[in-house]
Amino acid sequence: MNEQISGRGQSDCRDFAAWLGLVPKQISTGDRTILGKISKRGNRYLRVLFFQAAWVVLIKPKSWDRHGLKPWLEAAKKRLHHNVLAIALANKIARIAWSVLAHGRTFEASKIQVA
Repeated sequence: MNEQISGRGQSDCRDFAAWLGLVPKQISTGDRTILGKISKRGNRYLRVLFFQAAWVVLIKPKSWDRHGLKPWLEAAKKRLHHNVLAIALANKIARIAWSVLAHGRTFEASKIQVA
């Protein structure tokens, strides 16, 4: 995966998530923005791995606190359908993975910010 990030030249985590196809297609007209299905572009294998990782995290709520995702997941679970939540979590995991690899650091769950 490291070659995928450095080889494709993603400048930030949003570009990486978009390259994987984990962001919704956006249709905009005037002041109205509609978010559609995920774009499913980029590396299908990596996208599936991130999606499966998200489902594993979602079906084990006891692990949420250990991974530092509990506040974010609890808030998102109240407002999102479980399939949309899985894609949102896959997007978040992909962004974390990009940050870890791009900056050459280890993952620190205590530094995750709740948006």
